[in-house]
Amino acid sequence: MILTHKNGASFYQFESLVKFSEIRHGIFTRHFGNSSPPFESLNVSLGLGDADAHVWQNRRAIARAMGIHDLIYAEQVHSEQVLVLNPTMPVSDDGGEGLLGIGDAIVTDSADKLLMIQLADCQSILLYDTHQQVVANIHSGWRGSIRNIAGRTVAVMQRHFQSDPSHLLAGIGPSLGPCCAEFIHYRNEIPEKLWPYKKVGNHFDFWAISRDQLNDAGVPLENIELSNICTFCNTALFFSYRAEGQTGRFASVIGLNG
Repeated sequence: MILTHKNGASFYQFESLVKFSEIRHGIFTRHFGNSSPPFESLNVSLGLGDADAHVWQNRRAIARAMGIHDLIYAEQVHSEQVLVLNPTMPVSDDGGEGLLGIGDAIVTDSADKLLMIQLADCQSILLYDTHQQVVANIHSGWRGSIRNIAGRTVAVMQRHFQSDPSHLLAGIGPSLGPCCAEFIHYRNEIPEKLWPYKKVGNHFDFWAISRDQLNDAGVPLENIELSNICTFCNTALFFSYRAEGQTGRFASVIGLNG
């Protein structure tokens, strides 16, 4: 991944996606925000105990860094629900920021809409259809992986936008790595079909699970880029719920240029 500094913010970009001028994307670090500990400092999530005013300031800083005013997000609930944003769909608006609904993935072909996912160990999976000009942002924790929200999102892109999965590029962002994704009670939590992804000491490789789910949905392996950055191991850069407990959420964003 490529570390970028712009307009007072720092964010990572996928090498495969940064080549395309038609889109803007970034996985933001926790730095250069307005929030105080334990949410220091670019926390983008409401309802955690951080001051709402700080969260709004942080979100606006992200939109400013990306150069896209309309920031669209969802109420994330670890589901398999995929939301489709179209130009005629109303959203709950607050100064250019829109709550689309309850769900854990957002897909759109609308320009100048910045899709945001909020994270602290879960995966953000960015998708870009290079032919149909469609983007998606997926929130996939271990529950989302079990429900295969990645594959479901690809199916929604096929159904709503006639996307060909072979034309999709995917980036799997910083999240809990196989080094730290320990599930002591995995026999009760994780279905047996995913047990082959278990590593030493009851650790699971959810990066590989997402990669293979995307590939099973038709995305070529060579089109899937992994960040290979563990949030638990890198709390100096990213929020990690497992490592820190009470903490903030960092942002992953993607949008089509107008």
